[in-house]
Amino acid sequence: MGGLRVGVDVGGTFTDLVVFDESQGALWMVKVPTTPRRPVRGVMRAVEEGVGDPSRVSILVHATTLGTNMFFGQAGIEPPKAALVTNRGFEDVIEIGRQNRPSLYDPFFERPRPLIPRDRRYGVGGRILADGRELEPLDTREVEEVARRACSEGVRVFVVSFLHSYRNPGHEKAAAEAIRRVCPGAVVVTGSDVDPQPMEYERTSTAIVNAVLKPILSTYLAELKAELEARGFKGRILVMQSNGGVAGIEEALERPTAFIESGPSAGAVAVAYLSKLMGVERALGFDMGGTTAKASSIIGGEPEVVDVYEVGGRIHRGRLVRGSGYPVRFPYIDLAEVSAGGGTIAWVDPGGGLRIGPMSAGADPGPACYGRGGEEPTITDANLVLGRLPETLAGGLRLDRSLAVKAIREKVADPLGVDVVEAAWAIVRLADTVMGRALRLVTVERGYDPREFTLYAFGGAGPLHAVELASELGVGEVVVPPLPGVFSALGLLVSDYKHEFHKAVVRRASTLSDDELEGVFRELEGRALETLRGEGVPEDRITLRRFVDAKYWGQAYTLRVPYTGSVASTVKAFHELHEARYGFKSPEEEVEIVVARVEAVGLTVKPPLRAESRRGGEARPRGFREVFFEGGWERAAVYWRSDIPVGSEIPGPAVVEEPDSTALIPPTHCARVHENGSLVIRRC
Repeated sequence: MGGLRVGVDVGGTFTDLVVFDESQGALWMVKVPTTPRRPVRGVMRAVEEGVGDPSRVSILVHATTLGTNMFFGQAGIEPPKAALVTNRGFEDVIEIGRQNRPSLYDPFFERPRPLIPRDRRYGVGGRILADGRELEPLDTREVEEVARRACSEGVRVFVVSFLHSYRNPGHEKAAAEAIRRVCPGAVVVTGSDVDPQPMEYERTSTAIVNAVLKPILSTYLAELKAELEARGFKGRILVMQSNGGVAGIEEALERPTAFIESGPSAGAVAVAYLSKLMGVERALGFDMGGTTAKASSIIGGEPEVVDVYEVGGRIHRGRLVRGSGYPVRFPYIDLAEVSAGGGTIAWVDPGGGLRIGPMSAGADPGPACYGRGGEEPTITDANLVLGRLPETLAGGLRLDRSLAVKAIREKVADPLGVDVVEAAWAIVRLADTVMGRALRLVTVERGYDPREFTLYAFGGAGPLHAVELASELGVGEVVVPPLPGVFSALGLLVSDYKHEFHKAVVRRASTLSDDELEGVFRELEGRALETLRGEGVPEDRITLRRFVDAKYWGQAYTLRVPYTGSVASTVKAFHELHEARYGFKSPEEEVEIVVARVEAVGLTVKPPLRAESRRGGEARPRGFREVFFEGGWERAAVYWRSDIPVGSEIPGPAVVEEPDSTALIPPTHCARVHENGSLVIRRC
C-alpha cells in the first residue's frame, strides 16, 4: 500500500498531524499532547492514531521548534562542546559582534554569552585578501596542533571561519581536512560551506549555530527515522525550513540553521496557499496555539521574508530585539511572536497590575482546568469560565470549570479585589491587547494598513479571539480555515520544495560582464537541479529564479533585486527599488553586485480543500449556552461546524465547535461556510 502524505507539527503543547490520502483526495487530523522530554514519543503516538500502519506513508513532512529548545537546554540537552578555528587576531569577532545594543541606556547590559568560550577559540597563521589572493599560506601544522589539543579536551564539534573565505575557500577546506586527520569522527563546519557571503561576524555566527545544532538535530531525526522504520515505514522524511519550503532529511542534517523556525513558518505557508485560492491579495495570519501567538503578513500570496534571524533573541512586545541573540543568515518568514497562547499564565505583579506570560503551563501539567495538577490560571481557564469553550477539547481532554474558577479566584480575582468573571474577562482582554500588538507589528510597522487585510485565524485558540482582534484593528473579514487547530500541519502538505543557492560576486557592476554573471548563475542552477532531482522532484515541476544582492559602492547593506537578464537592466531595477524602499536613488553612483542567488522551487501536489458539510438548507444549533461578551452574558447558539451547510449564514452570538478548535461569533457578526470549507465571519 502507500500514497499517504503526512504532516506532523510538534508544538510546545500539542503535536498535530494531518493525513492526505492522494488516491481518495481525503484529509483527516489527529491532535495529541506533546512530550517535551522525548518529542519522538508524541510524534509516534500521533502517527499511530492517525495512520495506524506507518508502511502506508509515502512522505512524512516534519516541522518543529524543538531544535531551538534543545539548543538552549530547554529539553534537558546541553549544547555540544565546540571550538572555533579562525585567523590569528580574530578570535573575538563573535564576542565583539556589531554595535547593536538591545538596551541602549542600560549600563548593566550584557551581550549574550558566546556559544564558544574564549579558551576554545583558536587563531592560526594564514590570510586570504579581499580579492581572493593568498597573502600568507595557511599553517596546517598549527591547525593540527590546536585540533589535537581540543580533541584531548573532549571537543567533537569544530567551526572553521577565515576572513574572505567567500572569495577563496581554500584555507578553510585545508584546515577542515587537517582537523579530520587528527580528530576522526568530529563534526567540522566551514563558514564558506554554510554562508559564503561577506561580513565575517554574520558568517561565523551562522556557522557556529549550524555546528552546535548539527549533532542535536542529527540525534533527534535519527531517533525519529529509526522509530518509524521499526514500524515498517519505507517512505521519505522531509523537514520544513524557516523560509517556507521543505527539504530532504539530508539537507536538514547538513544545514540545521535552515530549520530553526520551521513550525511557525508552516502556518504562514498555509495562509498563503488558502488566501491565493480565495483571491485575497492581502492576508494576515494569526496563529494562537498553546504556548504563543504568532502573526504574519501575506502579500500577493507570498509570505514576507527576512534574511537574518537571531536565534535565542529576546522578544519585546512581539518584536525580536536586534543584538540580543545569535545571528543566523538564512531566509526566514517574517513573524511577530508574543507570549499569549492558551496555556500562558496570568498573574498579578507586586504593584497590583494584571500580567500575562511569559510563563506557560505547557503540555504538562497544562492549564488548571486540565485537572493534571496545574494550579496557575491561564488564558484557557479564562475562556472556559466565560463559557467560550466546550467541556471537551481535542483528543477527548475534559475540562473542569471548577478548577479554572478556583485558580482565577485565588491568583487573580482575590488579589485584584474583583469577582471571578470580571477577572477572567480582564485576562482575555489583556491577551487580546498583547496579540493585537503582534498583528500591528506585521502591518502598521511594515507600512501596511490593516484595514486592507483579511485575517486568517487558526491554532487551537485563534478562532476564539480573532473577531474581537479584527474589530480593534479595523479588519473587516475573518476567515477560519478548514482544520484550524492543525492548520500549520496542513501547511506542511501544501509546502513546495525550496532551496536557495548563492555565491559571492563582489564586483562593481561596470566591471562585470553579462557572460561572467551568467556563468555564476549556471553554476548555481546546476547545483539546484541536482539537489531537487535527488529529492525526487520531476523536471517539469522545477522552477528557478535568479536574484542579485546589490548596493551603492561604500554602503554596508544590500538590497535583493530580481535579475532581469543583463547587468545593466538589473542595475536600473536596483535604483528603482532603492527609491521605493528609501525614498531616493542615486543613478550617478557606482553599483556593486555583491551576491548572486538562485531560488529553486519543486512544486508538490496540493491536497484539495472543500467543505465537509452539505450544500443548501438551514443551519441548526445543537444547543445553547451562556457566553460572556463585552456587553455581558448572552445566550449563544452552539453549532457543530460540519452541520452548517455551505452558503448558509448564522447570526451571532454563536459558538462554532469542531474537534480541533472553537470559533466565537459576537452578537454584532454573522458567519457563513465558504465552498472550500472556510468559515467566513463579517459584521452583520
